[in-house]
Amino acid sequence: MHGALGARTQFQRSKEETILKKTYRTLALTAGALVATGAHAQSSVQLYGLMDLSVPTYITHADANGKHVLGMGNDGEPWFSGSRWGLRGSEDLGGGNKLIFTLESEYVVANGQMEDPGQIFDRDAWVGLESDTIGKFTAGFQNTIARDASAIYGDPYGSAKLRYEEGGWTNSNNFKQMIFYAGSATGTRYNNGLAWKKLFNNGLFLSAGYAFSNSTAFATGSTYQAAIGYNGGPFNVSSFYNHVNNRGNTDQTWSVGGNYTFGIARLNAGYFRYLGNQGALGQRQDNAWTVSFKLAPKGALDYELGYQQMRVHNAAYNADGNIPNANLGGVFDPTQGVHNGFKETLYGSVFYHLSKRTELYVAGDYMKLHGGYTVGSTFGATNQLELTSGIRTRF
Repeated sequence: MHGALGARTQFQRSKEETILKKTYRTLALTAGALVATGAHAQSSVQLYGLMDLSVPTYITHADANGKHVLGMGNDGEPWFSGSRWGLRGSEDLGGGNKLIFTLESEYVVANGQMEDPGQIFDRDAWVGLESDTIGKFTAGFQNTIARDASAIYGDPYGSAKLRYEEGGWTNSNNFKQMIFYAGSATGTRYNNGLAWKKLFNNGLFLSAGYAFSNSTAFATGSTYQAAIGYNGGPFNVSSFYNHVNNRGNTDQTWSVGGNYTFGIARLNAGYFRYLGNQGALGQRQDNAWTVSFKLAPKGALDYELGYQQMRVHNAAYNADGNIPNANLGGVFDPTQGVHNGFKETLYGSVFYHLSKRTELYVAGDYMKLHGGYTVGSTFGATNQLELTSGIRTRF
């Protein structure tokens, strides 16, 4: 009797131990899975990039003798956006907040060189906080918020909607100069910059930015901007105000524009009003506008066509004999006086998409200068033609 009872007790104990071992194993596996899942959700770093190579590229009036050039890109640079690689990361801080950062560098595929020697992260180097409540706040080297706000109408190649991500315009061709109306005292990106963006559920977009001069002359070299916009579905609009202190001179820009998508077509248009203080040479006044069109039918092909005009009044030349880009000022040469003039550019492209990441393209632009408007790339000529083909791929 005692033996039978003892045997049953031993059996029960063995069964309980087996159940406990299985339970512990299950809990351990579950805990391990939760830790792994939690670690992945809490922190992530992504390597990404884009490679763009234009070949062949044909450019007229490529030197002081008026000769033409046939090569790989414009001094190696592609016709569209520069090639880049970068790291972006985020960490979940809880409560709907996350820490974010981006480090991004531009390079030239044609020769393997850095786009800006000595500056490894010459496109982005910033850290910030993002949440549904505050939106996105970032600090460091980054796009100006005016550039991002006007990217929806600057050309037909970017996003149609306002968003938190940085927006780009093409930057290696004869219609890139218009982007400087949205720039800071240091170019189209902020040095020492703060940027805030907020997208509301009703489509409203608000943004503000400030760049420190990092000098004892606190205001000199600083930039502040504000932008407002609206994502309205088939139509999207935005506007910005830009105030730049360049070497003690005040530059201001107002801009408004947007886009409208109907079926397979998208139309973009925008206007810029620029006032640039030039010291004793008086105030420069620019009126500029752009219009562009994108057609994206079903299939592998899409088509883009655009036109822009920059009209300057009372514009001084820099010491190099060229009219400086907006907001960059420079050392004005009083011996060359001030000038009125036009810069007009017509451009177009065709893309053939091999996949979601890779595409082939043919593209070109024709620039015409009138009435004393000069740029260094034409070596004194009043027009320039660029024709190219190329490939872009992303990773």
